[in-house]
Amino acid sequence: MNYAVSPPPQAHLDITGSDEKFPVRRIYCIGKNYTAHVIEMGGVVEREPPVIFQKPADSVVRNGGDIHYPAYTKNYHYEGEMVVVLKSGGHNISTKDAPSHIFGYAVGLDMTRRDHQAGALENGLPWEMAKAFDQSAPIGPVTKIEETGEITNGNLNLSVNGDVKQDVDMSLMIWKTDEIISKLSEQYELKAGDVIMTGTPAGVGAVVTGDRINVHVDGLQDLQVWITETAG
Repeated sequence: MNYAVSPPPQAHLDITGSDEKFPVRRIYCIGKNYTAHVIEMGGVVEREPPVIFQKPADSVVRNGGDIHYPAYTKNYHYEGEMVVVLKSGGHNISTKDAPSHIFGYAVGLDMTRRDHQAGALENGLPWEMAKAFDQSAPIGPVTKIEETGEITNGNLNLSVNGDVKQDVDMSLMIWKTDEIISKLSEQYELKAGDVIMTGTPAGVGAVVTGDRINVHVDGLQDLQVWITETAG
């Protein structure tokens, strides 16, 4: 292919116990997926169709590490999540067939410019500025589903500087993983390389330069990030 400019590198995730890489196609994110988090954000708890938004593939920070406090915010929040990655896809996938499309699982962070999200919500504007910025998707290495089995429960917790801020059993997700895959496939043609962030529990909050975040999901490799000075 004769490109006019050099194409960007393929975003990817590491795979535990392997030198192979998982290529990232799209990052789908699910909002309002734990009851207590909906309440803390001032929402009404209803089992409506899941809230869906996306992040760019190049917002991935592979395996965590240092991330810059982003420009254009004064209220920078963590959201710890379990991540599902797909080996195949399609349209209108049934909940029964959904697990057969899962390649594996990882631990992730949906980093958020909360002040801009609040402004967008108040004015009926898109969330993109709040969610889809540089380094907004730290994701740990993928563990294959053959090693974990289908994950439907287990502890998810997040700590900041050693203090636990989020702590939940993932069985409390409003929309379960198989339902999320099915619902996404009603609106998009899912494909291999798609990444799904399944939503965050209650306890979200702000971080500042110098903070260390650790996210844990039972059976998966922990994710750690350190917040450094604003880029530029």
